[in-house]
Amino acid sequence: MLRPLSLAIGLRYTRAKRRTHFVSFISFASLLGIALGVTVLITVLSIMNGFNQQIRERFFAITPAVTVQTEANIADSWKTLVKQAESVPGVVAAAPYVSGNGMIMQGRQFAGVSLMGILPSEEARISALRQHVVQGNLNSLQSGQFNAVIGRGLAETLGLQIGQSLTIFTPQSTVTLMGIFPRYKQFTITGIYHTTGGLYDGSMLFINMQDAQTLFLDGARTSGVHIRLNDLYQANNVTTQLQQILPPSDIITNWMAQFGAFFQALSMEKTMLFVILLLIVAVAAFNLVSMLVMMVNDKRADIAILRTLGARPRTVMLTFVVQGFMIGLLGTLLGLVGGLALASHVTSIANALQNLLGVQFVRSSVYFINFVPSQIKAHDVIMVSASAIIFSLLATIYPAIIAFKTEPAEALRYE
Repeated sequence: MLRPLSLAIGLRYTRAKRRTHFVSFISFASLLGIALGVTVLITVLSIMNGFNQQIRERFFAITPAVTVQTEANIADSWKTLVKQAESVPGVVAAAPYVSGNGMIMQGRQFAGVSLMGILPSEEARISALRQHVVQGNLNSLQSGQFNAVIGRGLAETLGLQIGQSLTIFTPQSTVTLMGIFPRYKQFTITGIYHTTGGLYDGSMLFINMQDAQTLFLDGARTSGVHIRLNDLYQANNVTTQLQQILPPSDIITNWMAQFGAFFQALSMEKTMLFVILLLIVAVAAFNLVSMLVMMVNDKRADIAILRTLGARPRTVMLTFVVQGFMIGLLGTLLGLVGGLALASHVTSIANALQNLLGVQFVRSSVYFINFVPSQIKAHDVIMVSASAIIFSLLATIYPAIIAFKTEPAEALRYE
């Protein structure tokens, strides 16, 4: 026989048929409830992880992790500034920029835009803009040619295509002997880009950095470098180090200061879903309490005989702890297998349902993507499994105490 005795009896009770079929049904319902809760938790958390990963990848495809704004002439100082930025641990690359606001006039239509002056070869080191160009070529942004790469959303709104010209007005004006005239320049569209979810499509144009300096006079433009990091969550640390090596006049910002609240909301949403869905496991554990209480009542005679033969109350108590733990463990393992299988194939399952029902569950205009993503993390799987097992152990406490307090004489009185 297995040792200790409580383990042997607990395992036997787990396998044995019940005299009361309702107890067997409650036991099966408890196991199934725990398995279902674990499956749902792993699947939902994996989907949330997938959404976070996809949003982060697409959001930072163009958005810089850290931005350094300088008052120096960027045309002369950008190489030095890039070298200083790349000397900081955690910085992967840096690239110069010149930006300003303007207004597009196309026929009778007007649209306010932000213009970002870049060097295509340098920009490729810090962003995935080149991969998001759906028509034309980013390398067409050469100095002095006044070409522009426009977002697909803005191009569709204004009815623009590659090869067409557009007029860009700046907030500044030019004073001549003939009077004051608005400052503007004609650009030729040589590329159209598209970001998932249209994050920048309707408001940002990309032009050459030297062209941006020509278009915007001092006071109407900002310039500096955009920085890419190895770990996005080191942005504050990198910002602090840059502040120590760069002049005090340079302004350093990062994505956590600008968009941190958005990603904190995503993290909080995942936490709240975990807590809410954990209640499914709690309900299953509550059923486990009911089953074990009925099991104790069903085995009162067995408990009394064991006590009469010399079994200690602690042994009797641990017997029902083992039984409850085994049911919880089996339910957790079953849910673990189901959750990992479902989370691994949730994208294909969702796509099949979308095609079958003709309904789009996820739209890129709202969620940045048009499919259901999934990313399984070992930390989440361990947390869910551990929580289910802990709930199962907690559910055994009250029934085990009842078994512990069972008096042999009282239990055998009517046997």
